[in-house]
This record gives sequence, C-alpha cells and structure tokens, in this order.
Amino acid sequence: MTGKVSTGLTWLDPNDPVERFPDPERALPEPDGLLAVGGDLSPKRLIAAYRQGIFPWYEDGQPILWWSPLQRAVIPSGQMHISRGLRRLLRSGRYQFSLDQDCAAVIAGCAQPRNDRTGTWITQDMHKAYLELHRLGHVHSIEIWEDQALIGGLYGVALGQVFCGESMFSWRSNGSKIALACFDRVLHESGFKLMDCQMYTPHLGSVGALVMSRRQYLEKLSDWSARPPENSPWPAAARSSAQISHWGKRHNTAN
Repeated sequence: MTGKVSTGLTWLDPNDPVERFPDPERALPEPDGLLAVGGDLSPKRLIAAYRQGIFPWYEDGQPILWWSPLQRAVIPSGQMHISRGLRRLLRSGRYQFSLDQDCAAVIAGCAQPRNDRTGTWITQDMHKAYLELHRLGHVHSIEIWEDQALIGGLYGVALGQVFCGESMFSWRSNGSKIALACFDRVLHESGFKLMDCQMYTPHLGSVGALVMSRRQYLEKLSDWSARPPENSPWPAAARSSAQISHWGKRHNTAN
C-alpha cells in the first residue's frame, strides 16, 4: 500500500490503484514540485498522472519521480511568439512537417544527451512507455524535415483540448523552434486551448510561454481535458502525404 516517508513524499507501490496519487498541492517546495516516488510507467498510470497535472521526470539509477511544480509554463494555443528570423525560416519553403510519421525517431532524438551532459531523463523505460502510449493513441509527435532528413521535432501527450509537451530536439539550427511554431499552429487550428510546457525556462519564455499557477493550471486542465478538440489533427491511416505537405506549405506562407 501507499506509505509516507519523513520527507513528506508519498511512495507509490506498483500494485496501488493507478489513479492513486497525492494531491498536487502537497508537492515539495524544494525541489519545486516533487510529489511522489515509485509506482510504474504503465499506460493507465501515466494517463492518470497527466490528468491530475502530474508527470514523471527522473534519470537512470533513480526511482520514478513524479512532479507537479508550483508554477507551470504554458503556451496558450496560437499565441507563440515568432521572431522575424523564425518567420523568415517558416516562409522559406525549405522545411516540411508531418504528424505522427516517425514518433519513435522523435523520442530517440529527444533522448540524446544535450550539450555537455552525458545522461538523459528519457531512460529506456521512459522511451518504451511513451512509444506504447503512442501506439494507444495518447502520445503524438511532429517531425520537421529538410531535404528529406529529419532535423527536429517534439512529442507529448494529448488530453482533450490540452497538449502536454514532453520534449523537443534539433539536429540543425532552429529545428526545435520550427517544430514548436508549426505545432502551435496545428493545435490552434484544431481547437486546442493550451500547450503545457511543464517547467519554465528563459528559452520557453522567449517564444511566448507564460507562467500559470499550479492551481490555475489544474482548473484549466480539469475543464479542457474533458473536451475533445474541434478537429483531430492526428493523421488517419488514409490521410495522404500530399495533404500533410499542403499543411506545411500553408503554414510556411501564413506568417
């Protein structure tokens, strides 16, 4: 059964009901948002966590750590800040985007160590768990292509009209910003309300991310995650690559 430890954290047993998480308001102030330890990465537990404003974040050698920070970084749908330089790139015609065409490659790209770091928080278990969520239709990706080469992308969990962004990567300059800009347009046109970016960083702030209190985020999440988007943006099996290409051209010329 679930038990408490002296630090105030809750230990989760894999045999606990998957929806059993502590109230996010009980998360630690330092480190900000750490709420619980343990459990597993089963699809049902992961979705239950996201629906409660909780996400896993840990590294190899650590137990599973569950977080819900006091302040949440979010980008309201359609309100990403696009700089002049990025606008020129989007209009250049050099790039194409696709949705769910190669989610495995996007997750693998996001799992690569960044800069001087040798580790990654996307462990092998996390990688497998999110690929399974993708297979089940909960995780989605956007891929950015240049000369038929994958140069960037992002992935995350869709909950009704809320998209919970997990990670993004770039193999070439601005690849992740292009992915974020294209995805912001796709979500806005499909009727999504919000992209959750989890932890605030100056980079996210530079592209228009706002800070929302945990309580306000949880209220929005409860409301919007229960409503399906007006039009599902995820490509059905019958959708042709020509239609996806048309989306890319429309976005590249719209700004």
